[in-house]
Amino acid sequence: MLIVGCGDVGRHLAARAAALGTLCYALVRSEESRAALASLGHQAQAVDLDHAAPQLSGDWDQREIFYFAPPPPRGSEDPRMARFLAALPRGRGQRIVYISTSGVYGDCHGDWVDESWPVRPQVDRARRRANAESRLQAWRAAGNGEAVILRVAGIYGPGKLPLARLAQQVPMIGEADAPWTNRIHIDDLVAVCEAAMERGRDGEVYNVCDGTPGNMRDYFDRVADAYGLPQAPLISLEEARKTLSPGMLSYLGESRRLDNGKMRRELAVELQYPDLTSGLAACRAAEATD
Repeated sequence: MLIVGCGDVGRHLAARAAALGTLCYALVRSEESRAALASLGHQAQAVDLDHAAPQLSGDWDQREIFYFAPPPPRGSEDPRMARFLAALPRGRGQRIVYISTSGVYGDCHGDWVDESWPVRPQVDRARRRANAESRLQAWRAAGNGEAVILRVAGIYGPGKLPLARLAQQVPMIGEADAPWTNRIHIDDLVAVCEAAMERGRDGEVYNVCDGTPGNMRDYFDRVADAYGLPQAPLISLEEARKTLSPGMLSYLGESRRLDNGKMRRELAVELQYPDLTSGLAACRAAEATD
């Protein structure tokens, strides 16, 4: 398999594949990341997709491709996806599983959202993902290969929790003003990626979440309680607009509850952590063994 953008999710996937004897090839941005993956026995190539195309001939011409690379940090398009697709050998029947974001739906005012909802991104970080989806679907429509798109909720797990923010006592709005949010434990996300490669229908989109949405305030409070940290100070929505970061405000401006029924039916994934209670308990257990 080829993993494009081998960060936390990619490394988890590569480790699971290696345990089954599968050789992983990985495209990463930095030489440091390349060396780290090589030390674990993975074939890795450092390439900056903002400026260069990867060399995908020979052993690198893998038919199973997991595309996890994020778009650039600015703009409304994803030229990295375009550059990667242009570099793929033609006529090889590649199959690409792409991690997108549920942010492409925009603000749904707290409604339950399935895959039939229109794509209406409201901020550039989501517009870049929608652009990448469009490029990938166009690549597929041209007969180049197969594609499965995963619209993923907020990812959490060991090392992926707002502990530093809570320790610094960064304030958060109250529950009455907090939007609905959705989550997926990183271990469950990796299992969904594997299932999407094996069983996902070509051209389909799947919402990926644990199916038990909560609100932003409740999430921060439950993480604080689980780790014995003080809960975030309470501020009004008006105060939040003056003090919180633009990135956080963009998340607070969107509310939706993701329906994961299609994922469960078609990908046949049994989630290890179907709610935040079980997921946080697993995080604490994993950290206790490190």
